[in-house]
Amino acid sequence: MRLLTHTLLTAAMAASLAVADPVVFVGAQSRAGAADWPQWRGPNRDGVITSFSDPAAWPDKLTQKWKVSVGVGYATPVLVGNRVFIFARQEANEVMQALEADTGKVVWQTGYPAPVTMHRAAVRHGEGPKSTPTFADGKLFSLGYGGVVTAWDATSGKILWQKSDLASPTFGTAQSALVDRGLVILHVGGNNDNGALTAFDAATGAVKWSWTGDGPGYGSPVLAEFGGTRQVVVQTQRNIVGVSAATGELLWQRALVSPSQQNSITPIVYNQMVISSALQNPLTAFTVARTSGQWTTTDVWTNPEVTLYMSNAVLVRDTIFGMTNRNSGQFFAVDAKTGKTLWTSEPRQGTNTAVLATANVLFLLKDSAELVVARVSTSAFEPLRTYTVADSPTWAAPTISGQRMFVKDNATVALWTVGK
Repeated sequence: MRLLTHTLLTAAMAASLAVADPVVFVGAQSRAGAADWPQWRGPNRDGVITSFSDPAAWPDKLTQKWKVSVGVGYATPVLVGNRVFIFARQEANEVMQALEADTGKVVWQTGYPAPVTMHRAAVRHGEGPKSTPTFADGKLFSLGYGGVVTAWDATSGKILWQKSDLASPTFGTAQSALVDRGLVILHVGGNNDNGALTAFDAATGAVKWSWTGDGPGYGSPVLAEFGGTRQVVVQTQRNIVGVSAATGELLWQRALVSPSQQNSITPIVYNQMVISSALQNPLTAFTVARTSGQWTTTDVWTNPEVTLYMSNAVLVRDTIFGMTNRNSGQFFAVDAKTGKTLWTSEPRQGTNTAVLATANVLFLLKDSAELVVARVSTSAFEPLRTYTVADSPTWAAPTISGQRMFVKDNATVALWTVGK
């Protein structure tokens, strides 16, 4: 693996690493634009691609514009303006890097020492971070493998504040920060009752509120509004919960059918319902309501034919598309209104697939580095093309904008385009 272009500071690691040719960060606007990919699962945190134009015909091959070594890990690249931000491990350090989107040239890179002790079951996935950074108001917010929370200046790479005294669950961390109204919301800490869903002040890192009812899962929180109350909805190790986004007060919780320290699904919010699943937990839709001062949840439908493990689903209009872990991996479509299974693909599709979608096309990036492009269809699985986009496993979800696809594999990131 390539070392840092510039020598990392081995003491505090808090100073930004200069480059010989200073570049103004065009993407330093306070908020992300329509073509940006500023966080986990894209602009709206739901896996929906908002800025892709379908080609008249899919080419036989994609065009690779550049490929650079950046370090190990499976965090999704973050795209803002003409910058791609990569969070990875290089030797003993966790490093944030800014690259030129057009060329892959390093603009800045900053790191900090991050020793980790890995559980033997997680060794094959490497000790690089799995948490995708979040861009908001000119800053980046990251969660390291061992639980270090860091705020970075997106223009210079300077570390603004850091929380390094936090624990992590058994297999490290994989949750990505939710930024809302000046708060950075992450479920930090260890297993079971040693975890805390926490809101940090985005400017200072000060803790504004926390809920300590359960340990963190590996899925990420989302925002929803039910009964006029803005809520953070997240999967924990034993529950799915909703807390007040303003105060952290627990509003409601639902015990999972089969609790697990491996829960890794980001919930979907649809028509005043939450749709979620977990390892050995069926895909379920439920409503959230407040009656006589009490919050309650009510099942709308349950589909035992579909369970989700590490692959998140995506909603296109009124249909849920994803890959269940059943039958060694099977793509599926489920009616979001009724929970009825519309179709399933042939089995043995793989262990994990990152599922993204436009209004017309599904992008299915398997961990085997195969990118399947399929038609959005409610009648059958209709693959259009399959491309190989890396030389090593692709556990990170891709970043797709315009005709560009930024793909992170074990230790490199590459830009692919549709056509020349």
